[in-house]
Amino acid sequence: MTHPRIVVTGTDTDVGKTIFSAALAGALGAYYWKPVQAGVDPEGDIERAAALAGLPPDRALPEAYRLTTPCSPHRAAEIDGVTIELARLAVPEVAGPLVIEGAGGVMVPVSRTLLFADLFAHWRAPVVIVARTALGTINHSLLSIEALRRRDVPILGIAFIGDPQPDSEETIASIGQVKRLGRLPLLDPLDRDTLAAAFAAHFDPRDFR
Repeated sequence: MTHPRIVVTGTDTDVGKTIFSAALAGALGAYYWKPVQAGVDPEGDIERAAALAGLPPDRALPEAYRLTTPCSPHRAAEIDGVTIELARLAVPEVAGPLVIEGAGGVMVPVSRTLLFADLFAHWRAPVVIVARTALGTINHSLLSIEALRRRDVPILGIAFIGDPQPDSEETIASIGQVKRLGRLPLLDPLDRDTLAAAFAAHFDPRDFR
């Protein structure tokens, strides 16, 4: 592919994947796509990411599946009476970089027969793992790395969100043998300008090209 396709996944739910995805999409001038959205009250991640990244409407791609219940996609689809099909999850062709955000962690079920880690292996696109710096992150991060490696999913690196924890961050990068891409601090206020400034200060866009 001419332009990079980068998958953003997490070590758990609510670790900051959407915030990081928005920052990355804004920095790269990329398209943003979350193929499966589970829970849209009061809004979905596409709306939040587009606002934080300042994306024009054509660069925030519609979900393949937009489900109403905020739970694992496989169960949300069952509640909505929807069958999630692999063919509908093909990576869109766009004229520029594309940031793809997963849902939850790498072992979250997309359906009863497909995990996100399996979907990433099918796509063969490099993955950025987003992890908290809080207690427990070493275990969650290393398990995520191991699950991806077992499926031969290329790992671009790991991005942290939260207060600095140098030892934990270095331990994960060293034991997991992954690149530490940077760390986003907790932002208050969190808006387009503060997010763009924080990403520019803590990450090198060349690591994602």
